[in-house]
Amino acid sequence: MTSVLHGVFFVSLAGIVVTVILGLVSQNVSAIVNGIVSVVFTLTPRLVEYASALGNGPYLTFGPALPAWIAVAGLLHMIGMLGWYDTVWWWDHLTHSISAAFIAAFVYASLQIHIQHPLEPQFRDLYVALITVLFTLGVGVFWEFIELAAREIGEYIDRPPVLEYYGLRDTILDMMFNGIGALVIVALDVRVFVSVIEQATGSIGPLLFGSALGLFFGSVCLGVVIEKLDSMSCDSRAH
Repeated sequence: MTSVLHGVFFVSLAGIVVTVILGLVSQNVSAIVNGIVSVVFTLTPRLVEYASALGNGPYLTFGPALPAWIAVAGLLHMIGMLGWYDTVWWWDHLTHSISAAFIAAFVYASLQIHIQHPLEPQFRDLYVALITVLFTLGVGVFWEFIELAAREIGEYIDRPPVLEYYGLRDTILDMMFNGIGALVIVALDVRVFVSVIEQATGSIGPLLFGSALGLFFGSVCLGVVIEKLDSMSCDSRAH
């Protein structure tokens, strides 16, 4: 299984690089920017491992599942950026489900380690499942704000947006499939990232709390920015 995951990682990373090259050839700025970001995210676990091995602190290892999952999600997103989001009706649903499942798996593993609920195990499991789904949906809301902000910025500077926002109906569907991805992780009791999370047991609680606050205040700030950009765009069109 390890060799398979390594193969998935390298194939997906190569695929992302190819999409960046295609973006450069076609002068697709959105594909180029998203491709570079995808490459950075895909390589981050390996770079952190190498940095920890060279440093004086504890050695961190993420295993093959984490980078492979990031790479697959990045590749699917990049294929969508090259046109499949517009031509394949279910592609956006697929990418949201897989990305949401990744986030849910990470949160679910973190809560399994961090939450020591005093109630009966079944109530503890329900609590962990509920927080996992809600946190994943919160990330989804934040992402929708990012897409909308990207559209507003693109309109304001009169350039194609880096991310495409397709409207309220698409947002509702995105949130639904985000929820499906999270529910699958909870229902199947996926704990693939427990060994990764255990390496930072002491910081899990503050990290989860800080992430939740970041999602809330980040969404509020993006909402303010979107409103400001929208009013500025309206004023410029009026003149």
